[in-house]
Amino acid sequence: MSAAGSGEFAGLAAVVTGGGSGIGLATAQLLAGRGARVACLDLDPSGVEAPILGLTADVTDQDSVDAAVATAVERLGGLDVLVNNAGIGAQGTVETNPLAEWQRVLDVNVLGIVRLSRAALPHLRRSRAAAIVNTCSIAATAGLPQRALYSASKGAVQSLTLAMAADHIADGIRVNCVNPGTADTPWVGRLLDSADDPAAERAALEARQPMGRLVSAQEVAAAIAYLAGPLAGATTGTALAVDGGMQGLRLRPRQQ
Repeated sequence: MSAAGSGEFAGLAAVVTGGGSGIGLATAQLLAGRGARVACLDLDPSGVEAPILGLTADVTDQDSVDAAVATAVERLGGLDVLVNNAGIGAQGTVETNPLAEWQRVLDVNVLGIVRLSRAALPHLRRSRAAAIVNTCSIAATAGLPQRALYSASKGAVQSLTLAMAADHIADGIRVNCVNPGTADTPWVGRLLDSADDPAAERAALEARQPMGRLVSAQEVAAAIAYLAGPLAGATTGTALAVDGGMQGLRLRPRQQ
């Protein structure tokens, strides 16, 4: 793959998981637009277009991950940035999600990060601008109804991010995460489609974010790019909220 052009990420190579759609694809496109050579890893990378490299990978399978990372490194000429974005959602309480679903969601959302990071770290150690960015969630820090399993997985992601930042600072590898609020992504779209009243459900999701709307995939991608980029060279062990003020603001009810 030929080198990308000029920009903040010129000369750098990035791997984005869950890059076939939504936040992952928006991130890959933004990084490529800023000069990076980019590979997207996904179960279905058919939505990825050149110059971005689309590779099939299953984050629950270490052999699949190892092979995809090795291919990406060979095609991109190295690895400087890893964006651990692959994840799945879940609705329910500790009683209603079957144990098999608990195991699957934790396998994807938490162990998926472990597998990718293990495969990427030897290459990242050779970079002069190494960064890992994990996609976390507002669910890591705010108690949301019917999200016990998802919240547990994202709480683990935030804690893992901090521990990895401490472990790898001596390697010159920065590790951060982004905490989106409810984002307008294909997964949320499917969630809305399955609701009894999709319009009312969308309105409720928009209303719980103080800005009164869902977060866009492009807005989350911009936060990921900031944390991944050389201009954030002094930032590690940080969780950056992109949630329309949901975590930090406590507004008075609007008068009718």
